[in-house]
Amino acid sequence: MTKWLQSGRRRDICFVLAAAEDGELRGQRLKSRLESHYDERLGPKAFYGSLSALEDAGIVEKRTEGLYDVYALTEGGERRLREHYAWVRDCLEVEDDADE
Repeated sequence: MTKWLQSGRRRDICFVLAAAEDGELRGQRLKSRLESHYDERLGPKAFYGSLSALEDAGIVEKRTEGLYDVYALTEGGERRLREHYAWVRDCLEVEDDADE
């Protein structure tokens, strides 16, 4: 597994971006969606640090739109996320088969 996937917050950021209607979200909107999912407030330093790490790894790209930073998955980021999703799905199917 690559380092970018070793953080649950980073994985969740990628999943939230993948689920976004147009494939991108403003930073604050992305943070709010994660906070709703976690049912707790995320510190801005930790949240934006995760985004920065994803950007440095080439998983997420950032562009400026007026006063806001807008984030989206790169093609490579989406590919890696789908590979991770397939791996999780396969793991769950193996567990389901073992329970039968």
